[in-house]
Amino acid sequence: MATAMGMAQPLAIRPAEIADAAAIQAIYAPIVAQTPISFEIEPPTVAEMAGRIAAIRQRYPYFVATRGETVMGYAYASEHRSRAAYSISVDVTAYVAEAARRQGVGRALYGALIAALGEAGFHSAHAGITLPNAASVALHEAMGFEKVGVYREVGYKLGAYHSVGWWQRML
Repeated sequence: MATAMGMAQPLAIRPAEIADAAAIQAIYAPIVAQTPISFEIEPPTVAEMAGRIAAIRQRYPYFVATRGETVMGYAYASEHRSRAAYSISVDVTAYVAEAARRQGVGRALYGALIAALGEAGFHSAHAGITLPNAASVALHEAMGFEKVGVYREVGYKLGAYHSVGWWQRML
């Protein structure tokens, strides 16, 4: 979208709302259906996405990036593991609409998410990245994440085995 002066509207980061479920689902569904980036096999429905947003926001931050009224991407934190000692750690993820990639959307989302996690008292953030995925690796490393290991051929999707690299950032 362009303003009257012909310049793109500025990117805004705000907490996700249930009303964002359709836009978030539209970003995520092709990733699930067409790539191994997500290990989900079937894209969630808009109703399922709304339920996920509601559940995650009870304990963790969940943000969307918008230009005007258009959701360009989203990022959130979630439980790292269920045992009590892990409660100081979170998993993080970000997805950006295909048309908005390589425009700083992921960095802006992670900047807000990391700040919110630090303010909330979490100690470390973890990200699993299906390999290869140079863009996601570059984003995470630019945001201060360091590679800590690889689960080799841990998932099977779209007729192939996939490895997942793990990155960590102390908050």
